[in-house]
Amino acid sequence: MNLATKKWVFLKLSSIILVPLMLWFIINFISVYDGDYSEVVSFFSNKTNKFIFSIFLIFSYFFSSLSISEVFEDYISNEKTKYVANRLLYISAIIIPLLTIIILLNLK
Repeated sequence: MNLATKKWVFLKLSSIILVPLMLWFIINFISVYDGDYSEVVSFFSNKTNKFIFSIFLIFSYFFSSLSISEVFEDYISNEKTKYVANRLLYISAIIIPLLTIIILLNLK
């Protein structure tokens, strides 16, 4: 299986996984939207909510990085620039969710 096919398969699989996670996020976001800080902290203090939100973050950044890398492939003609843009994108898609999850885990 070549790289383009793998990207396409991963894009489709992650989008299928993201549908129920997005529904969960929307329903829970509505419930804590008008809440004060303590309600939001109490929501994210629940281990189940932390876990599901962490999975949601990982898959959303994975999905978005794959999608944006396809845009880079289509619209950036310089190979060096495309390489650097993709690497920075993948690094940020790892670091941002990781930092967010670490902050969530430290929430009490």
